[in-house]
Amino acid sequence: MVSGNIFHFRKNSWPPEEYINRTTLQLLDFDGGAPPEQAWRRKLDSHASILKEFSITFMEALKMMRLGLRLWSYVREEASHGRRAPIDPFNREGKPLATQGVPLGGMGSGSITRGFRGEFRQFQILPGTCEASPVMANQFSIFISREGGHKKYASVLSPGQHEGIGKCTDQGLSSWGWNLSGQHSTYHALFPRAWTVYDGEPDPELKVSCRQISPFLPHNYRDSSLPTSVFVYTLVNTGKERAQVSLLLTWANSIGGISHLSGDHVNEPFRGEDGVSGVLLHHKTAKGNHPVTFAVAACETQNVNVTVLPSFGLSEGSSVTAKEMWGKMEQDGHFDQDNFNSGHTAPSSAGDANCAAVSASTWVEPNGKCTVAFAIAWSSPKVKFMKGKSYHRRYTRYYGTSERAAEKLVHDALTNYKRWEEEIEKWQNPILKNDKLPEWYKFTLFNELYFLVAGGTIWIDTPLPAADFMHDQTRQSRITTNDINDNGSTYDEENSFATSSEDEPEGEENRRSNSNNDNEDVGSFLYLEGVEYIMWCTYDVHFYASFALLELFPKIELSIQREFARAVLFEDQRKVKFLADGKSGIRKVKGAVPHDLGTHDPWHEMNAYNIHDTSKWKDLNPKFVLQVYRDFAATGDLSFGAEVWPSVCAAMAYMDQFDRDYDGLIENDGFPDQTYDAWTVHGVSAYCGCLWLAALQATAAMAAQLGDSTSAEQYKRKFIKAKKAFESKLWNGSYFNYDSGSSSNSKSIQADQLAGQWYMASSGLPNLFDEFKIRSSLQKIYDFNVMKAGGGRMGAVNGMHPSGKVDETCMQSREVWTGVTYGLAATMIHAGMEAEGFSTAEGIFTAGWSEDGFGYAFQTPEGWTMDGHFRSLVYMRPLAIWGMQWALSPAKVVLHAPEINMMDRVHESPLDYTSETGVKKIVHKAKCLSGSVFNCSC
Repeated sequence: MVSGNIFHFRKNSWPPEEYINRTTLQLLDFDGGAPPEQAWRRKLDSHASILKEFSITFMEALKMMRLGLRLWSYVREEASHGRRAPIDPFNREGKPLATQGVPLGGMGSGSITRGFRGEFRQFQILPGTCEASPVMANQFSIFISREGGHKKYASVLSPGQHEGIGKCTDQGLSSWGWNLSGQHSTYHALFPRAWTVYDGEPDPELKVSCRQISPFLPHNYRDSSLPTSVFVYTLVNTGKERAQVSLLLTWANSIGGISHLSGDHVNEPFRGEDGVSGVLLHHKTAKGNHPVTFAVAACETQNVNVTVLPSFGLSEGSSVTAKEMWGKMEQDGHFDQDNFNSGHTAPSSAGDANCAAVSASTWVEPNGKCTVAFAIAWSSPKVKFMKGKSYHRRYTRYYGTSERAAEKLVHDALTNYKRWEEEIEKWQNPILKNDKLPEWYKFTLFNELYFLVAGGTIWIDTPLPAADFMHDQTRQSRITTNDINDNGSTYDEENSFATSSEDEPEGEENRRSNSNNDNEDVGSFLYLEGVEYIMWCTYDVHFYASFALLELFPKIELSIQREFARAVLFEDQRKVKFLADGKSGIRKVKGAVPHDLGTHDPWHEMNAYNIHDTSKWKDLNPKFVLQVYRDFAATGDLSFGAEVWPSVCAAMAYMDQFDRDYDGLIENDGFPDQTYDAWTVHGVSAYCGCLWLAALQATAAMAAQLGDSTSAEQYKRKFIKAKKAFESKLWNGSYFNYDSGSSSNSKSIQADQLAGQWYMASSGLPNLFDEFKIRSSLQKIYDFNVMKAGGGRMGAVNGMHPSGKVDETCMQSREVWTGVTYGLAATMIHAGMEAEGFSTAEGIFTAGWSEDGFGYAFQTPEGWTMDGHFRSLVYMRPLAIWGMQWALSPAKVVLHAPEINMMDRVHESPLDYTSETGVKKIVHKAKCLSGSVFNCSC
């Protein structure tokens, strides 16, 4: 573990006392109402600045002109088929704002984000679709009447602004009481929970806390799949009179955007078990997507009375208008009990909204306290992708395939949320209470996990995609070029890549027949590269992000690796045009690791990315081998290792074609053939070369673990040969050059040059280089890429000239990549450079998350420029912060590699870097393995 306190810019980042009166904190400190010591905080009246998007320079535009024209043509072609291109820089909807907060729900069943001001936005109910604008009818509101009726307060609990507020003729949302200034209200986020504290707003004598809870529960593969969230209100009356308090939840029958106006939406009140009552909102989706049903509910208790209004509209012609609904609550504080017997509402007309309301009313005595709980759930049992295939979502394993499961979901959420919180606290407290860790790191570590909910995640129950891969391998010779589908790709319909869950019987017995095998079958999991880059499980980025899944949901991580392992052995000969050079090739080459699992037909139409031919990329195959070995060693799952071993061998053999001078080392081909897909590489590169060295060592170690001594010896010899070539071509005495070419940036300092070493340290394998080279390189990166880039308050810029000038070869060389910075920080921690590691990562917090930063909280982008302009919000790679936690934690390698005397180290420095930092190293003395070809000192 890290030794000593490591703080840089602030010892205590935003303690709650800076935002909330200490007395208020003490009053709310019961039943979880007080916010935690560590959290990301904002005042509700904080300015929601417009985020600044990156732009390319004139010279970059000239270089990318042909690519831009081809991409524009491709985007239009996809649009003509009713599809969105995976990468579309030409169509942007609205201006992104710095308003995000903790998302609702578990993983893989669609998500909704609640902004820190209280608005519900970022609806991702349909796969690959993000409706970013808030649905302003979706609100919590409060109505307070003091005994005697002399003091009354009514306000939406969000400082929103609407045109026409106060106009007597308005029948819509602007007729409501938007009276909250937000000056004394604060938001506190610690994913998967968030607290909003209203300190005397709108009633100066009523303290209110709203606690948002979602079932994101590490290692709990059941509850973490549930599409539901709970909102627990804690009320404290500091006045001398009794207060009648009514809390109101209003919800539009909408999946975001303008879908509430599409018509044929029906609402239905319900009374459930254990006092759970509310309204079901049945939403008819467009374009043949499967229906969605929302449930909004509250829990009736001895002290809390729940009533509902099944339907109200936002326009003058509605049977009950929003203004009339608000007036009823202001006057009575509740709705009529008879509304529960009203049955289904009439289907809404096109152009008219169909909204519902749930009220929970209670009396709070002077100096008394009370708790009121609401829940929201959405049930969309089937997920349909654009090319037609449908699958059952993971939660249907436990709740069945009816949309009415939403009613059961809110019931279980309201009766189980305390257990969820116990699990969350048990998971988080060891980190939160570790005084040796910086405060900013503790809550940012958890808050970056927002992406596993809001990153477009899809979690399906069926194992069919896996079966399809095996099915396709035996029949791939029948995938021919005879038939051309509507987008120009070849496709043999008879042997199309899917038997979707749509084709399976609908009966519950069939759906849940494997429910007793939950420990092994976790279904299939997808998450997007980003909400702007619509590709599932982008593998070169998953390389960084996967530490989060391995730490928290290892079975999901292994399932993803199995899918890519099967894909390695698979070939898809359908033709694809690559946009960078205009040439054509086949969609998926056997032996090559795919870039992604697809967009509109995942698992069956991989490599949606079509800018470059990724079968020629140099980083994907080594990254596959490194992730597989790390996961194999961390889980100790020998069956997993044996299952993926043929794919590891195939992936490594495939790379031999790129060793053109037979020195054991792969060479890049003079184009951006790696994750930095705009940054050209010539010859041997520090990034890909280091990954390749690490893959050779990992393959040798894995071979030894599995008893394949011949392969172990082969990869050992290749590693020694390649390492010698790598160091002779790239080591310059203080760091590894960007590449072995002769371009103006060949000697640039790349922040990511030791990515392979990061994985060696994370996997319990020996260092790739002697300690002097590792620490010297990291120190150079810290001094130049970190400290000369905004004084260390920006993260690590990708490329820096040895002169101290940012490498502006291309847009990516001059960017700071958030996930790469976290990975670099993890590498530093592994190397015993904890202070430098935390300082490096704190630049991402300062620039992205802090109050003085650019406003990227809960939408961390791929990267930003030196002036803070972002590229690609809500991105996968920043999950790499969990690589830092992996480095800080006690050893997690279950299967230790044999002690491998394969490095033939010759120390080039007499300095002895003996670590006295207290960081617990992963590499331990290993047990002898039968058949090991490595020298073992056991």
